[in-house]
Amino acid sequence: MSAPRIGLSTTTTEPGLTGGRLDGIGVYSKALLGALPGAGVTVQPYSFGAAERLSVGRRMPHPFALATLRDLAAPSFVRQAMDVDLYHATDYRIIRMDKPVVATLHDALPIAYPEWCNPRQRRLKNWLQIKAARKADHVIAVSQFAVAELVQCFGVDEQRISVVHNGVDESWLDQAPAAARDATLARHGLRQGYYLFVGTLQPRKNVQRILQAYLGLPAVIRAARQLVVVGQPGWRSEELQRRLRGAAEHGENVRWLDSLTDEQALRHLYAGAGALVFPSLYEGFGIPLLEAFASRVPVITSNCTSLPEVAAGAALEVDPLSVPDLGAAMLDIVRDDALRARCIAAGERRALQLTWRETARKTAAVYHNILRQ
Repeated sequence: MSAPRIGLSTTTTEPGLTGGRLDGIGVYSKALLGALPGAGVTVQPYSFGAAERLSVGRRMPHPFALATLRDLAAPSFVRQAMDVDLYHATDYRIIRMDKPVVATLHDALPIAYPEWCNPRQRRLKNWLQIKAARKADHVIAVSQFAVAELVQCFGVDEQRISVVHNGVDESWLDQAPAAARDATLARHGLRQGYYLFVGTLQPRKNVQRILQAYLGLPAVIRAARQLVVVGQPGWRSEELQRRLRGAAEHGENVRWLDSLTDEQALRHLYAGAGALVFPSLYEGFGIPLLEAFASRVPVITSNCTSLPEVAAGAALEVDPLSVPDLGAAMLDIVRDDALRARCIAAGERRALQLTWRETARKTAAVYHNILRQ
């Protein structure tokens, strides 16, 4: 049997459409594009957008807005035809096609927790995701945690859902060259052993409490270990931005890197960290945990949503609403050498289980199951 031909949506990976910044869905889409051919499928990337701006995939036959309007006007009429056996939509831009459609729905955040989404986009995202869930022949959830939300919020039949975890590129398991790492750290004014956070600055990422917990640590710890926040400003982050800048201006050991886009530089920042602090209030998955695990960095994370599932016991789990608990974990992870060693070893084992190669293998199995039906 010849390899199935898969159309893969890559809109979120197009530099001309994203400004060169990959969000979580962009990382996922790019990883599948690279790993799926090794899983025995032929991949053709497709993107919504003007053809002259595309560098990764072919242009979709019709713009997303036009296809959606036509679909509303005549939902029984097939609007999109492509020379593939199956189409995989990795984000909410899902339209009716003349081929089976698999959709990855990463979370149900806009419906489950509307207070953590920009109200100007909330209704549109809710509507698009509900429509997407109904159009898809099969849905991929990136965590078991997400399944219940997809059923409850989107009305997806649980029998149409497969859980395929996200992964990490196996190259992250190779230690970064010390000279290159040290050069990156020097360029940003960093010293090894810092507390690291990676993610967009927005309320659900809980960076306010990370900063509170850090500022409550003993002065000798703060003097020895910086707090490094890597992430661009997001919705409702103005007050947090002021606090981060204010802490730095008042002599606190706080660094905010808001424009880092180089993956190699990010790997170096992980490699130089003493701990990743990621007490997010909500995650459909949480890729930074795997990046830290693969980089042999101990992790502090939340005891809620998908994060315990991702960590599988390899991280220190805390109540993300408790600043004292978070501060205590930040102290423990740098003072207790045996605890650090256990977390590092368990994290590396977890990273070996969750690679993009494994994600691609399980995703290809979903394709084969759909095409056999």
